[in-house]
Amino acid sequence: MKRSTEKSPEQAESEDMALFRAAIGAVQPLPQQNRIGPQRLPRRAIFRQPLATAHIPDNLSDFSAESAPEEYLSNGLSRMTLRKLRRGTWPIQDRLDLHGNNSDAARKLLLEFLHQARQRDLRCVLVIHGKGMNSQGGQGVLRKLTRHWLTQHAQVLAYCDAPPGEGGSGAVVLLLKAATSCDFP
Repeated sequence: MKRSTEKSPEQAESEDMALFRAAIGAVQPLPQQNRIGPQRLPRRAIFRQPLATAHIPDNLSDFSAESAPEEYLSNGLSRMTLRKLRRGTWPIQDRLDLHGNNSDAARKLLLEFLHQARQRDLRCVLVIHGKGMNSQGGQGVLRKLTRHWLTQHAQVLAYCDAPPGEGGSGAVVLLLKAATSCDFP
């Protein structure tokens, strides 16, 4: 009679488990960790296509008797619109960064950006103006001017501070009027 040196699968598995436990030694669970849950994937970047350059009238004033409001809501709109804008109901479709520009250049860039957003039927955009922490006197010149210009622009329905991940009080989220066929010549 031949002796079988082969082990049954159950024996091999129990020996493997014993060998594994001997190799790793005593195990202690990791302490509870403060973890951040998964976040939504970043939105796809929108590539700007060069549009036909048209004359964009510069009818925004730099002068104001009062400072620009932190939040703006156009006449006739519900406060719920501003609340939805703050909560991020509308996804940000494009963004403009005004850092490093003087007031004249920033105003022109803003006008061009809003004109192009209007042509591309964008409803919600982000304008980054900065907090003005490096400005003389700690006053954010572009911050005040940008918000003042936005209250004057006919296409801006509402604006509020951006979410903290998008710039916080150094940026504004804008809600623009929806394009209709009768608006364009």
